[in-house]
Amino acid sequence: MITGERMGAVDENAAALGVARKQLMESSGNAIARVVREVADPGSRILIVAGRGNNGGDAFVAARFLDDYDTTTLLLGREDAIGTGIARENWEVLGEAGYDRREVTDSRALELPDADVVVDAMLGTGISGELREPAATAAREINAADATVVSVDVPSGFDADEGESADNGVEADHVVTFHEEKPGLAELSAELTVADIGIPAAAERVLGPGDLALARPDTREGRAFVIGGGPYTGAPALAAQAALRSGVELAFVAAPDIVAGEIQGYAEDLIVQPYDGDRLTPDRAEELVETAEGYDDVIVLGPGLGNAEETLEGARVFLESYTGPMVVDADALSIVPDVETEATLLCTPNRAELAEMGGPEVTDLREATDEIEAFADDLGHTVLAKGVDDVVSDGERTRVARVGVPGMAVGGTGDLLAGISAALLEHAEPFEAGAAAAYVNGRAGEVVASEQGDESGLGIYASDLLEEIPRVIRGEAGRVSGDD
Repeated sequence: MITGERMGAVDENAAALGVARKQLMESSGNAIARVVREVADPGSRILIVAGRGNNGGDAFVAARFLDDYDTTTLLLGREDAIGTGIARENWEVLGEAGYDRREVTDSRALELPDADVVVDAMLGTGISGELREPAATAAREINAADATVVSVDVPSGFDADEGESADNGVEADHVVTFHEEKPGLAELSAELTVADIGIPAAAERVLGPGDLALARPDTREGRAFVIGGGPYTGAPALAAQAALRSGVELAFVAAPDIVAGEIQGYAEDLIVQPYDGDRLTPDRAEELVETAEGYDDVIVLGPGLGNAEETLEGARVFLESYTGPMVVDADALSIVPDVETEATLLCTPNRAELAEMGGPEVTDLREATDEIEAFADDLGHTVLAKGVDDVVSDGERTRVARVGVPGMAVGGTGDLLAGISAALLEHAEPFEAGAAAAYVNGRAGEVVASEQGDESGLGIYASDLLEEIPRVIRGEAGRVSGDD
C-alpha cells in the first residue's frame, strides 16, 4: 500500500536512480492497454479521455498499443497546455503517426462519442477534492455513458492519500494502478489491477530527492532552539547554523554564560541566550521549557552539553516537560529510553550512542535495519542512526541513506544533521524530516568533496557543508548517489 504523495516521491527517486520517467510512462501505457484488451474484443470502440498531465501521458502511450481497436483520444484542453515534456512527446507521436486525437477546448461543447470502453485518464494521484471544469463535465458524461470505464492509476476525483472519492468523481468499473495499491481503492466496486511498471525497490528503500520533496520548506518559517554547550562550543553553533541554512527564520542557542560569547563568535546570525553557570541544570531546564513552549520552538537538545550527572538530570527535566517537536542528539540521547515525554522526538544517535540507548551494537547499520526498526518501535520515537549508511526508522517504515563520503566521519557533521532535522521538523513529521535531513546532509558532503576534487572527502570540515545545504534543499545539487 502506498499513498499518492509517497508515490510521487518514489517516482522522483526512481528517476534519480536512472529509471527515466519516459520509460515508466511506456510501461504504464502498456499496462493500461493490457486491461483494455481484457475487457474489450478487437474492433471495439475505445475512447480515451485524457488530462494534460502524466496521467494523460500514460493513456497517450496506451493508444499506440490498441491498433486492433477503433480508438479515439480526447485531450481536455489545448495541446500547448500539456504540463510535462514526456506527456507532450507522446501526444505528438499520436499526431505524427495518424491516430485519431482531438482537443476539447470548451467543456460546454463536450459530447463523448459512442464507445464500448472509456479510459479515464484525466487526473492522477496528485489531485484531490471536487472535480472542476472541464473534468467535472467529462466525468458526468463518462458516468452516463453505456460503456465499461477503465481508470488510470485512480478514478479521477479519487484522493489517493485519504482514500476518498469526490461526489462528482468518475465511477470506474476497472482501475489500473501502478507499482502498489493506493489507500481506499480496494473498497471501490471497481475491479483493481496493480501493474508492475519497473520501479526498482531501491526507489522506496534508499533515500533520494523524492524524500526531500516530502519535507522541503516552501517558505522560511519557524524557530530552532538549540540547548547545548558547556564543555563544548562548536557543536551547538554548527547545529544552529545548519538550521538557519535549512529554512528556519531564527536560530537560538541557550548556553552557559562561560561559553556563550565564544558560541556567538562563530556566526553573527545566531541569537545566543546565556544563562548563569557552567552547565545545564534541572532548575535552568525548567526555565528553558517555559521559553520554548512560549514560542513553539523546535528544540535541538544535546549538542556539546557533556555528560555530567547534573547536566543529564537537566536534560531529563526538559524531556519530561516539553511537549513540542524535538531533535535529541549527543549526550542527551542516553536518557531517552528511561523518560516518558509528550514531546515529538527525532533521535539522532551515532553507532555508539545507538548501542548505549539499547539498540543494536553493529559496525554496519545497513545490515541491521530490521533491528533498528524493532528498536525504534520499542522506543516509541523516530530514530535516525548515523553511520557510513544512515538508517531512519519510526518502527514501521525504514529508509537507508546511501549518500555521503568517508570524510564525513569528521567531527561536527552529526551536529549539522541535528540542525537540518530541526528545520525540517517545521514542515514534516519526524520520519519524513529525518529521512530528508539524512539526504541533505549526505548530498552536501558529496558536493563539497566533488568541488575539492577528492571523492573520499578526506579534506572536509563540517563547516564546509554549510554553504551547500541550501543548494541541496533547493534541488540544485544534482543526482542521488548509490544504488541497490
